[in-house]
Amino acid sequence: MRILVTGGLGAVGAPLTQELKTRGHEVWILDKMHAPGPNYLRCDVGIHRQVERVFEKHSFDLVYHLAAEFGRWNGEDFYETMWQSNAIGTKNLLRCQERDGFRLVFTSSSEVYGDWPDVMTEEVLDKHPVRQLNDYAISKWVSEQQIMNSADRFGTETVRVRLFNTYGPGEAYSEYRSVICRFVYHALHDLPYTVYLNHHRSSTYITDTARTLANIAEHFKPGEVYNIAGDEYHDIKILSDMILGYLGKDDSLVEYIDVEQHNTRDKKSDNSKAKRDLDHRCTVTLSEGISRTIEWQKEVYCGG
Repeated sequence: MRILVTGGLGAVGAPLTQELKTRGHEVWILDKMHAPGPNYLRCDVGIHRQVERVFEKHSFDLVYHLAAEFGRWNGEDFYETMWQSNAIGTKNLLRCQERDGFRLVFTSSSEVYGDWPDVMTEEVLDKHPVRQLNDYAISKWVSEQQIMNSADRFGTETVRVRLFNTYGPGEAYSEYRSVICRFVYHALHDLPYTVYLNHHRSSTYITDTARTLANIAEHFKPGEVYNIAGDEYHDIKILSDMILGYLGKDDSLVEYIDVEQHNTRDKKSDNSKAKRDLDHRCTVTLSEGISRTIEWQKEVYCGG
């Protein structure tokens, strides 16, 4: 199969690309950076001319759309870039899909579940009024609605996936990245950080996410939406405790606060659909995934 991965240099895009290659697919990468190597296309998905140019020159059976601005606070501080990349970028791809007919896999986020207080099943947003709590979440839900409208109007075939707190080696540090990435970096460098006590998550190790995403190529069901999450439901403090324990450090630089405003309190996922249709499996435990992430960051940022 000839497959394009937008955002293919990213934290999830890179392992997904590798997984697809090992299965014998012809994989192309699209990203904003200049990069060497074959099958690489430089493009900003938020700029229609650049997207159009790609699909005028190349054809694909399947496109994984991962290219996006990530994170709640990133979406506040750089909202123009976030909306351009996430909402307009998705619209640009949909216009090409409507013309060319390729299948699409769209990576949404657990953030779309917003203020939903119960187990997050895929049909929640179809049945209940849910308020997204930040612009990043809104942008992902807008993109999902654009996809559903395109399917109704033009018969486009897309699968939507909602990723839950994916983390692991390869996720370069910034203040806008995942909570595990940030905690590890701060703990390694003896920097202060904040732990919000009354929040819970379903963290997913990055290679488990990539494998399940790759399975969609072989088990594509147009119109479906899937949660991809870990099986270990946990609070945020346990992440900090695991990291500090592994590094042999205390919590003297940690500030504990009850709740982070404008952030979903509890993300408890129902993974049954992904397990049934996509053979989703959680093969790396939270403690093992955190230790691997720490060792990777030590090598990258601390010289080993």
